[in-house]
Amino acid sequence: MEKINKSFGANNVLTDVCFKLGAGEICALLGENGAGKSTLMNILGGVIPANSGKIIIDGEEKKFANPVDSLDAGIGFIHQELNLINDLTIYENMFITHLPRKGAFLDAKLMQQKTAELFERMNIQLDPSTMVRDLDASYKQIVEICRALMQEASIIIMDEPTTSLTEPEIERVFEMMRALKDQGVGIIFISHKLGEVMSICDRYTVLRDGHMVAEGLVKDTDTKKLAAHMVGREVNSDVLVRDVKLGEEVLKIENLSDAKNFRNISLSVRAGEILGVTGLLGDGRSELFQAVFGAAGKKYSGNIYLQGKSIHPSNTYQALEAGIAYLPRNRKENAIIKDMTILDNGSIVYLPKLVKNKLFIDFAKQEKLFTKQEEELRIKMGDKYDLITSLSGGNQQKVVLAKWLMSDPKVLILDNPTQGVDVGAKEEIYGIIQRLAAEGVAVIVLSSEAQEIIRVCDRTLVLFHGAQVGELVGEEMTETDIMYLATGGNQNEREA
Repeated sequence: MEKINKSFGANNVLTDVCFKLGAGEICALLGENGAGKSTLMNILGGVIPANSGKIIIDGEEKKFANPVDSLDAGIGFIHQELNLINDLTIYENMFITHLPRKGAFLDAKLMQQKTAELFERMNIQLDPSTMVRDLDASYKQIVEICRALMQEASIIIMDEPTTSLTEPEIERVFEMMRALKDQGVGIIFISHKLGEVMSICDRYTVLRDGHMVAEGLVKDTDTKKLAAHMVGREVNSDVLVRDVKLGEEVLKIENLSDAKNFRNISLSVRAGEILGVTGLLGDGRSELFQAVFGAAGKKYSGNIYLQGKSIHPSNTYQALEAGIAYLPRNRKENAIIKDMTILDNGSIVYLPKLVKNKLFIDFAKQEKLFTKQEEELRIKMGDKYDLITSLSGGNQQKVVLAKWLMSDPKVLILDNPTQGVDVGAKEEIYGIIQRLAAEGVAVIVLSSEAQEIIRVCDRTLVLFHGAQVGELVGEEMTETDIMYLATGGNQNEREA
């Protein structure tokens, strides 16, 4: 890609950006949210046109009017926002761009057979006839990757493909990528996880504010240098140190179980404490705290106490009224409303309390409360009446956080709070978490990233297949010990 320029109105998103990729090469495309990575790849994927510049593939200049043109040129695009159709089966999604026919009818048998063969080759345990809506986010991502493989692309763009995946799944994806590399496929790997970049990529290119600011071989750099290129300054990755002052016990759970996802979980968290809860896929942590937040109805047994008082929230309204807030994982599917403004997304939880005379919303009060959160969370945005989708991922996450903070919670549950967020925005969100704890909020961080748990939490509980297998405090929290417990290790054996 030579001297690519792209602007939206007066906003210059890309300025004279050059990018190259060789056959059998994995190149990382790095940058903060809003740096222009997705825009550059949307141009290569035929989603949007460039204002100027050239795309040259195998020595021949190409022009893409739409994604089909890009696909026909051998470019497979795995978008950050999944492009699967929930109301179709896996095998139908796999062939959606090139449906095989048998006479006048679709050849469903062939589609199922080809999908099953690919899954078997990739060691993926999925039934091709499963409806996509029945898959969790991680398996939807795997289906997206497999669809690109099915299209026999010579160039594959992976826009944050591991965001929703656990360590074993990530390694499986990396095995697929290495196999593709050996077959001469060029892969563009967009990720905020710099450890993954060091592990799987050959080269890197860094964008900052729409300009290409650095490129080189991965073997000649490290994560600190890459982070500095991305944000324009050195980024601290040390464990965050704070003066922990714990108050009274705020939340207590006793022997909480459901019929499927978690069993006999007991824990407590105090005011001013940051408690981590971690594990691998199937650990049940999200389902556990969805039950605490009332999202699971009454489909659980056991006791929940808030400030010593027994509660049994059967819906999220009851939990919210009691003082519990829950920031869900997968922002794009479960947290933002794409067709609403930044202001409405950031205050929707509080809207019932803004109704005056049982009929009208007090818009002046709504703006005042949101402006307070905007300033405290340092949300970078244009007009508050712009759509939420106009913001970068990190700022969207801050708006979602603002929504829950407006409820003034006693307990704040954050499920993968920095998912799909760049290194600079991560540090800002970690700072917000620490500030909330210092103000006396009991914070619970659910995360599959051991480094995140170690950096921000005072202690962590580790789950394995829905069971509580250990607790680590302070310096006990290491990646090795967390992974040992998360894969079914015994805490007594670990201590021995």
